[in-house]
Amino acid sequence: MLQALANTLPHFRHTNSGQFFLMAGPCVIEGEDMALRIAERIKHMTDKLQIPFIFKGSYRKANRSRLDSFTGIGDETALRILQKVGREIGVPTVTDIHESTEAALAAEYVDVLQIPAFLCRQTDLLVAAAQTGKVVNIKKGQFLSGEAMKWAVDKVRQAGNLNVILTERGNSFGYSELVVDFRNLPTMRQFGVPVVMDVTHSLQQPNQASGVTGGQPALIETIAKAAIAVGADGLFIETHPTPATALSDGANMLPLDQLEALLQKLTRVRQAIQDRGEVELNQLP
Repeated sequence: MLQALANTLPHFRHTNSGQFFLMAGPCVIEGEDMALRIAERIKHMTDKLQIPFIFKGSYRKANRSRLDSFTGIGDETALRILQKVGREIGVPTVTDIHESTEAALAAEYVDVLQIPAFLCRQTDLLVAAAQTGKVVNIKKGQFLSGEAMKWAVDKVRQAGNLNVILTERGNSFGYSELVVDFRNLPTMRQFGVPVVMDVTHSLQQPNQASGVTGGQPALIETIAKAAIAVGADGLFIETHPTPATALSDGANMLPLDQLEALLQKLTRVRQAIQDRGEVELNQLP
């Protein structure tokens, strides 16, 4: 599955390493210098660990609880920064789009178009993203089962685009909590697409009384390890040098200086599972 992505994405390295791939970066593009510094640091880590890396950053945040929440620094400005990250750091880039009219614009600057979870059933949006020819990463709705994502994949494929990724990000549990059903990962892999675990968004606590989403970042390692253990092809992790000062979703982001240690642990989990599988295969009669 990763080889198909490598054939489509520029600068997508280490796909033969046997490791998971990583989609990581800040929640939203806050400025050029910060985006470049974060991308460069993550690339250094992932190159060392031979982890394929896609830089993530939203050029605009459309789904905010309050009207006064930060939404971005300007569409064209943020998209040009994403393009510069891709060119200067030498990595593929991904950003989310919210309306069908945004697909063609964003596709001029990034390599992967991401469909937010709450919009994963929007047919016009999926078709518009597919028709750009870019890789389309569809986040599973908090209100859907893994089985239901077959229809989202079908819409993109029937629009002529076979380059699809599915991302799990938890299911609504009550009004202000999410829970991860890890059965969704192997279920969605049956559709023949790479499956990603969105570690940080699955730990959100939405709809807080303050109007600012909360989170449980202390559980990032737990969710990430579990995802690798059940066969996730990739991980999605939002990270920031100082989450407390991040302009969006700081409550559930991983501090950037903790990312490398986490990735080291996860590569060992992945290797242990692969070694166990080889042993079991060799023991077959």
